[in-house]
Amino acid sequence: MAVLIGWVVGFLAVRFVLLAGRDMLQSPVLERLNYRGRTLVTAGGLFLVMAVLVVEAGRSALGGFEIGDAPGLNPARPLVLFAAFGFGLLGFMDDVLGSEDRGFKGHVRALSQGRLTTGMLKLIGGAGIALVLAAAPGFVTGKRLLADALLIALAANLGNLLDRAPGRAIKCSLAAYVPIAIVAGSGAVGIAAAPLIGATAGLLPDDLAERLMIGDTGANVLGGVLGLVVVLECDRTTRNVVLIALVALNLASELVSFSRVIERVPPLRWLDHLGRSPAPPPIDPAARTEA
Repeated sequence: MAVLIGWVVGFLAVRFVLLAGRDMLQSPVLERLNYRGRTLVTAGGLFLVMAVLVVEAGRSALGGFEIGDAPGLNPARPLVLFAAFGFGLLGFMDDVLGSEDRGFKGHVRALSQGRLTTGMLKLIGGAGIALVLAAAPGFVTGKRLLADALLIALAANLGNLLDRAPGRAIKCSLAAYVPIAIVAGSGAVGIAAAPLIGATAGLLPDDLAERLMIGDTGANVLGGVLGLVVVLECDRTTRNVVLIALVALNLASELVSFSRVIERVPPLRWLDHLGRSPAPPPIDPAARTEA
């Protein structure tokens, strides 16, 4: 029940933040062209971060009056909040200040030329945040610490790699959350992550309708928090399996296009397009000339 309440509260919180921050959606600073040339507001993931903050502030205030968990009783909650703010900040910098350099190779090439791209800054900063998060539950061994940090960082990066079409990163995150939710159940970690998942579902209609893009700000947060939940909740063997899968997917992204793979596999294509606005009809060159 506590997890369900967390989902609902997170959903309502993001809808409230969207309503209250509607003026932000008009800011030209955030305008970007999406994958089919429409001008949208990017960095919509900011609303995810703010929704989590609103929920956690409310939880803390109520807990101080002995309603719900007492402050400090659930150590996973501040970790989720830190992950949301940390990965969200790095993603926001890339959304707003990002250059044309794309992919790991592009960022390394720029660094070899003496330029530090926002993408490389995101990778370095993400590694630092991941190390802090991986160390928070308590030190085990240096190898385990590095493995768990790598898992969190790669999960955050995979979120970015999947954010190439309306709703895709959110759908993939929600799908990945299902087995994680089964493992976490109604424990402390499951309760801590629930508001973010509810807020994510609350942003899906706007993302699909192309009213905004969650951008790296949102995709970074979704991947990073899901990676954190795996580290906090799963046993060592499961974490190793997830880490291997994340390494393979991140390496594969340098060789193949996820979008092309999705389009070539009918079930994946159907899920990817589900709920998305239809593409506008092509413009007839003759009609354009006459106009």
